Amino acid sequence: MKKIVFLTGTRADFGKLKSLIKITQESLKFDIQIFATGMHLDAKYGLTVNEIYKSGFKNIVTFQNHVGAEHMDRTLAKTIQGFSEYVGIQKPDLIVVHGDRVEALAGAIVGSLNNILVAHIEGGEISGTIDELIRHSVSKLSHLHLVSNSQAKKRLIQMGELESSIFVIGSPDLDLMNPQKLPKLEDVKNYYDIPFDEYAIAMFHPVTTEYEAIKAQSKIFVDVLIESKLNYIVIYPNNDLGTEEILQEYKRLEQKDHIKIFPSLRFEYFLRLLKESKFIIGNSSAGVREAPFYNVPTLNLGSRQNKRSFGNTILNITLEKLQILKAINNSNKLDFRNDKISEFGEGNSDSLFLELLSSNKFWEVNCQKQFQDL
Repeated sequence: MKKIVFLTGTRADFGKLKSLIKITQESLKFDIQIFATGMHLDAKYGLTVNEIYKSGFKNIVTFQNHVGAEHMDRTLAKTIQGFSEYVGIQKPDLIVVHGDRVEALAGAIVGSLNNILVAHIEGGEISGTIDELIRHSVSKLSHLHLVSNSQAKKRLIQMGELESSIFVIGSPDLDLMNPQKLPKLEDVKNYYDIPFDEYAIAMFHPVTTEYEAIKAQSKIFVDVLIESKLNYIVIYPNNDLGTEEILQEYKRLEQKDHIKIFPSLRFEYFLRLLKESKFIIGNSSAGVREAPFYNVPTLNLGSRQNKRSFGNTILNITLEKLQILKAINNSNKLDFRNDKISEFGEGNSDSLFLELLSSNKFWEVNCQKQFQDL
């Protein structure tokens, strides 16, 4: 029986890994372990580790790694040490990491240095922040690549990765997005005490490479939410460098009747709210992934999702107040197409993942990587 460890550090990557964990934990072929760390254990962000427990998963180990948003390097170092000690005891056959966070980088480093296969979910993508560097670093340290689309596969080949180690499975969060599987909107509103009939979702994360501008950017964002006078559901940013500046600005929203602020939302509950929203505004990946799936307009601000998607429901806007307010007024005029084509898969990543794990080819990938020239 193969032992597989899923490493999760945030509410976002858990949403990506959830369907993969579920389908493998239900199989008798695999011993599934979950290493939960990062934002999951931070009370400021809602202790989202509780959502992992509520999902009914077993074999969950927690590790407190955070040493402050301004010290991502120290958080990385602490995660490496903690995860290395855990791996030394568990001795897994495979480590599964997702995306572009320092926790994923720590998992890939530990796996590669201990000759343990590392599978990276959603590598080969691009954006406009430090996440770009982390994601590509994780890819170079990983042995298996489970990507969202052919463009991501092409980029990994360009980076010298072995084509036979790259598998297109789509974006796993789409597995959970079938509206028939989501809670009812009324139940979600009652659970979170949301009084609005109509609303938009607002999520603004710090761009760590633009730290000097974050205070001004967050002020513009909050000004827009106030001056547009629409109802908003605001969700806390990631705990990266610049988060405190954003949260300081959010204090201006706390007494506004048309705004509800949450540290975090349960993923399926968030999906239902997103599906029924007028639009999503900010710079979250949810605007370029989940929102287009539901044909919800995205007002994508600034550089964080730079070049990540060009969907026809996405409007890219500079961080200028008048431009953003104008876009809000015109959000219902965005062009929609009902062609049912998704650049991030068809919502069956879990079954494709299980099929891969059940094949001998998957486990025959060599831990000793070689750069592949084009």
